[in-house]
Amino acid sequence: MTTDNLTSALILSMAGNFAVPDLIRTAETLRQNGQLAAIETLYATWIQHNAAHPLLYAVLFNYAVVLSDTGKLELARECLERALQQNQDFLPAHINLGRVLERLGNSAMAVIQWAVALSKMSGVDGASITYKTTALNQSARALEAAGQDDAAENLLRQSLELDNQQREVVQHLIALRQRQCEWPIVTGLERAPHLLQMRGISPLSAAALTDDPLFQLGLAYDYNLRDVGEPKSFMRSWPLAIAAGGRLKIGYLSSDLREHAVGFLMTEVFSLHDRAKVEVFAYYCGPESADSLHQHFKTSVDHFVPISHLDDAAAAQRIAEDGIQILIDLNGYTREARLKLVSMRPAPVIVNWLGYPGTMGSPYHHYIIADEFIIPQTSELYYSEKVLRLPCYQPSSRKRKVSTEAPSRSSVGLPEDAMVYCCFNGAHKLTRFTFERWLMILAKVPHGVLWLLSSIESAHERLRDFAAQRGIARDRIIFADKLPNPAHLARYPLADLFLDTTPYGAHTTASDALWMGVPVLTLAGRSFASRVCGSLATAAGLPELLTYTANEFVDRAVILGNAREQLAPFRERLKATRDTCTLFDMPKLVQAVEALFGQMWQEFLDGRLPRPSLDALDALLELGSRLDHDSQEMQTLDDYHGFWQNLLRQRHAFRPIAPCPRLRTLAPGEFGQFE
Repeated sequence: MTTDNLTSALILSMAGNFAVPDLIRTAETLRQNGQLAAIETLYATWIQHNAAHPLLYAVLFNYAVVLSDTGKLELARECLERALQQNQDFLPAHINLGRVLERLGNSAMAVIQWAVALSKMSGVDGASITYKTTALNQSARALEAAGQDDAAENLLRQSLELDNQQREVVQHLIALRQRQCEWPIVTGLERAPHLLQMRGISPLSAAALTDDPLFQLGLAYDYNLRDVGEPKSFMRSWPLAIAAGGRLKIGYLSSDLREHAVGFLMTEVFSLHDRAKVEVFAYYCGPESADSLHQHFKTSVDHFVPISHLDDAAAAQRIAEDGIQILIDLNGYTREARLKLVSMRPAPVIVNWLGYPGTMGSPYHHYIIADEFIIPQTSELYYSEKVLRLPCYQPSSRKRKVSTEAPSRSSVGLPEDAMVYCCFNGAHKLTRFTFERWLMILAKVPHGVLWLLSSIESAHERLRDFAAQRGIARDRIIFADKLPNPAHLARYPLADLFLDTTPYGAHTTASDALWMGVPVLTLAGRSFASRVCGSLATAAGLPELLTYTANEFVDRAVILGNAREQLAPFRERLKATRDTCTLFDMPKLVQAVEALFGQMWQEFLDGRLPRPSLDALDALLELGSRLDHDSQEMQTLDDYHGFWQNLLRQRHAFRPIAPCPRLRTLAPGEFGQFE
């Protein structure tokens, strides 16, 4: 919009002659042109000179939306409160006022606003259902943040009963139940049955629910198709990237370059890159942060580019204009990821590494970085990307800050003479099957206790009750308060043995334990998330602590618990080899990843860029969603491929499957009709 047109609009507003529909159309034109400041001026002028207008409340609402988008929350709150003074029944204002109050840190008042909105909804139509589900979902999020998970779950259930097509609500409900250790995790509702929830579960929650990589592949594909979606446009050529000579331009995209699990792992990677070979860009899409690790990342790359304030198209354009040749997606399907940006293909080569432990099932992630243990060649059919391997998949930090104040067992509530099994994984990784195995171990090691990372009190009580019902005293389940990372690391050596969860095992927590000299016992499965800990233990020089069956895991933990002296050699080995083992050899890892970058770029130049394999994935989702993963632990199946062959054979008889290389790999010679 030209300056003259804006001036005319302002003059009409001051004269009270600018109709509200025309005002809104003008504001939308300004928005499309990126003239946010002009929108504020226009709305403020109109409001000042039209105080008696019957639609003032609607204009105040629109003005508040603009103010919220630009971070002017107090002024947005005043506008919404003024709008409600004029029209108390204007439900969108109640809902947005709750959002603004929550952002201002007043969650209690936010919930009150949403409750008021709910109380005013009497009729049943499309608009009222939308308003009601929005108020329920917003209230649930605020209650969860306040630690009131039971109340939050109740509201999410109500929301799904009103509208069962809310995939985000399904995902939120399942994640909430996992965090509470509320088993079974997936429970059917009248209007949101088990099958619907399983088809809508997030890939990250599925990784913690079941060791079923074929189902997870189908789910990732469907999630990408439905929840990420197809971009309005995407890049088909990258002239600046292709024209760039000399050093490879590598872009790392992440919301976690701060005090976060991924941030701690990546601490040394950027600074160890050979600047004669690569030019390093970090595109940060996370929340504002002032912590020391975030500041470290700003100085350890060649270019640190915050993009949280940019929309997807603008951020993609920035990456393309920087000439990035290889973009490393360090988020995947995790919170605050920018996958709509990635789907625009802002770089010729896109890589899935570290942030999400599994396949993306997307048409634009060309490679996944793993290692020989996490993805052996026989498991490549579980991934849509081409698999490339490092000596050890996971980087780590040799610069961990550890508190110099070493606590005693009594100071953290541990018995001095007990066999202390610990697990500091998040509660969402703890399945009923894993916890039952741990209780079997405690039953056979009478002097043993289980030391877990603190979660929410309802989860603590639920776990203690579960233990008591199986004959294990409640006081043998001990919870460690959450502490700053240096203090948390300092208490690790108080434990004798770290017990891993499955199917989503220890990743950062495993490398922390091994760095602090605590042996880690793990049960390796088939999926990516279930094999990372085994990779780390092997790279740390403790392959003896890998197990492959549930019975083997329990027996090994019991033997070590009743003969604690057998743990001493493992501790001594970790201490002696910490500075030389593969797990903590960061220069070797960075050299290896640079070699992979070179291979990727050469394959692109040669016209050999891999095309993601996305065939027959709808069948995998359909069949895997029907399974009751809360009742059947897929990891314990002796013949996993045989189990899936039978599922596919039954489906094929009813609904034939087109020729598919993946299924021929899964069942060679088994289904001639697939050929």
